[in-house]
Amino acid sequence: MLVKKTSKNQITLPKEVLKNFPEAEYFEVRVEKGRIVLIPVKTIPSNITLEKIRKKIKIAGLTERDIEEAVKWARES
Repeated sequence: MLVKKTSKNQITLPKEVLKNFPEAEYFEVRVEKGRIVLIPVKTIPSNITLEKIRKKIKIAGLTERDIEEAVKWARES
């Protein structure tokens, strides 16, 4: 598919592409090997507080060590 950049440096993504990402409202943009890559991202509503996140972690039975290992694993990926 071909898209054109406007005078304001904007592009419109075709419906055929976006139908694959119905929940995506935001995209991370990267340049990889001379290509523009769009990655759909999920946003966190502003009403989710750190306290609510801690409560969910406690309910799930996760420990501080579990979190540390998950962060370590994610950073290695």
